[in-house]
Amino acid sequence: MFIQTESEAQENTLKFIPGRDVLGDGREVDMADAETASRSPLAARLFQLDAVVAVTLGADFITVTKTDEVDWQLIKPAVFGIIMEHFLAGKVTLEDEPVAVSGTQAEILELLETRVRPGLIEEGGDIKFLDFADGVARLELVDNGISGPSFSLQIRVENTLRYYVSEVTSVVFTRAAVAPEGQATELDLDDPETAAVYNLLEDSINPSVAAHGGHIALVKVADHIAYIRLEGGCQGCGMADVTLKQGVEVAILQEVDTIVEVRDSTDHEGGENPFYEPDKAGVSAFY
Repeated sequence: MFIQTESEAQENTLKFIPGRDVLGDGREVDMADAETASRSPLAARLFQLDAVVAVTLGADFITVTKTDEVDWQLIKPAVFGIIMEHFLAGKVTLEDEPVAVSGTQAEILELLETRVRPGLIEEGGDIKFLDFADGVARLELVDNGISGPSFSLQIRVENTLRYYVSEVTSVVFTRAAVAPEGQATELDLDDPETAAVYNLLEDSINPSVAAHGGHIALVKVADHIAYIRLEGGCQGCGMADVTLKQGVEVAILQEVDTIVEVRDSTDHEGGENPFYEPDKAGVSAFY
């Protein structure tokens, strides 16, 4: 990466041109101190240099202003290094400004912060607000090691929101790609194959499984093999193999044609409260 420099009218200001877009949209953003630079990882790093007193981000350049006491020969190598490291790492140059919320969204956010999240965090979970439109609140649930079944967590949260915020008519949940403590998360939801299996489980399969006290988590997708884990009432259940083979595996292989196999990664010996006993029969697909 080759960074050019151009002198400015002020002797203490120098323009650095990295040969690629900085903001890329014709804007110029002036930052006079570390506080105003908090939205820009690049500018924030530059302000860590004691001699830097101002930074401007432009379409394809960065201007840096220094103090009188320090010569450019001393500070330029450090500025070059910060700019090069930033762009080679592919970091965001300027983060979006926080969007002000009001009305129903503000009510939902306050309710989540004051009545929902504290209890969930104590139990090992968490929740994130995604959006609200046409009476529907979309939330992302994280149940990383939470003690109770995930379906009951969803019911609690939905009931709380609908009780306190009259504008909320329904709640839609997505599940964050987080594995229980001690297990690595290997989900790349930017991968179309992984995303297809994940969405199938969360949108079509888990609502049925949740009604019987269980949940089926996607652990990873590798070499066109989907690895899943049965949780809640499914873990240790005597009918788990039937559920997997007759329901989940068939659905995944039919809907995601690139998947060639589905493997069960569940520790069934760890199940403490299965919904069905081993001698029960008459199970349907997905229970």
